[in-house]
Amino acid sequence: MSENFKILVVEDEVTVRRVIRQYLEREGYAVIETDNGGQALQLLHQEEPDLLILDIMLPGIDGYTIARSLRRPVDDNNVQDIPIIMLTARTEESDRITGFEVGTDDYVTKPFSPRELVMRVKALLRRSTPNTPMSNIEMGKALTFEGLRLDPNTRQVKRDDTLIELTHKEFELLYFLASNPRHVFSRTQLLDQIWGYDFYGDDSNVTVHIHRLREKVEVDPAKPKYVHTVWGVGYKFDVL
Repeated sequence: MSENFKILVVEDEVTVRRVIRQYLEREGYAVIETDNGGQALQLLHQEEPDLLILDIMLPGIDGYTIARSLRRPVDDNNVQDIPIIMLTARTEESDRITGFEVGTDDYVTKPFSPRELVMRVKALLRRSTPNTPMSNIEMGKALTFEGLRLDPNTRQVKRDDTLIELTHKEFELLYFLASNPRHVFSRTQLLDQIWGYDFYGDDSNVTVHIHRLREKVEVDPAKPKYVHTVWGVGYKFDVL
């Protein structure tokens, strides 16, 4: 699993960075590390790692800015789709939402279990490696519903004639739900399908992504037409 995978760790706390490196190297990953945002941007393009572990609060350029720069479409950008796990001591939901808005794939709050972090690394790499179901989502067919179209080949979503910009995880979540209309999925099931987590999953990630999907896709997020909550159970896609 870990053979040939290279991970960039951007963390200004020496002790935290050392622990992360030890646990990742124990699993066989090659680890590159830095303590500042400026060097992180250089290493991203020089080393082209397979995954980025990124602290928010960094000297100089912060983690949000790095993630936003990474996800910005550029013709010669070979690292645009690198999975990002963001580390932070902040616990407010607004901070988590900001992280997902700039293209973060996962969010880990300090203090954290190094073993849990490794599990999340494995899950993201499994999802981003060729021949896994969600990384090959482009092999699926376009889905069309009343006023909504999802194209997995371009990863574009249109509501009527309006193009809706979604992050990778938002698109995968919406496409999965829309591929199984009227089927109710629990948060745990969605974690497993989209993030690849089992026991170590944080189901608040699902809640935040559902919230963001409604903000972007629904005309009235308070009265959703497509993405619905089934109270006490989970979520489903249905055109109402």
